[in-house]
Amino acid sequence: VQLQASGGGTVQAGGSLRLACTASGRTGSSYSLGWFRQAPGKEREFTAAISMGTHMRSDSAIVTDSVKGRFIIVRDNVKNTMYLEMNSLKAEDTAVYYCALRTSSNYLSRDSNLYRYWGQGTQVTVSS
Repeated sequence: VQLQASGGGTVQAGGSLRLACTASGRTGSSYSLGWFRQAPGKEREFTAAISMGTHMRSDSAIVTDSVKGRFIIVRDNVKNTMYLEMNSLKAEDTAVYYCALRTSSNYLSRDSNLYRYWGQGTQVTVSS
C-alpha cells in the first residue's frame, strides 16, 4: 500500500487549502483514511478520518473538535482519494500533515497506532 499526499503550502490566516491523499496497492475493499498533524515541538495528533470502500458505513467521517466547522473531509472512492478542505485557517493549524490508512475495520479511529500505512507529510504553514 502506498499513500501519496499533496496540497500543502503557505497561506495567510483566514485562508483555505485543500489536501489530498491517494491510496494505491492492496488496500482491500474496505478501509479508512485519516489525517494526523504534527506541529513543531508537539506530538502527532489526530485531525480527521473517513471510511473508504464499499463495506463501511458510507457516511462515516469524524474530525477533531479543534477543527470542527472549519475542516471538511470528503472522499472519492473511484479515485481512492480523500480530501481535507481546510477553511478559516489559523496559525495554530501550522503543522506537517500526514495521511494514514487503516485496513479492514468497521469503525473509525483517532488512534494513530491503529493505522498501519503512512504517507509522507505535507507542510501547511499559516501566517498571521
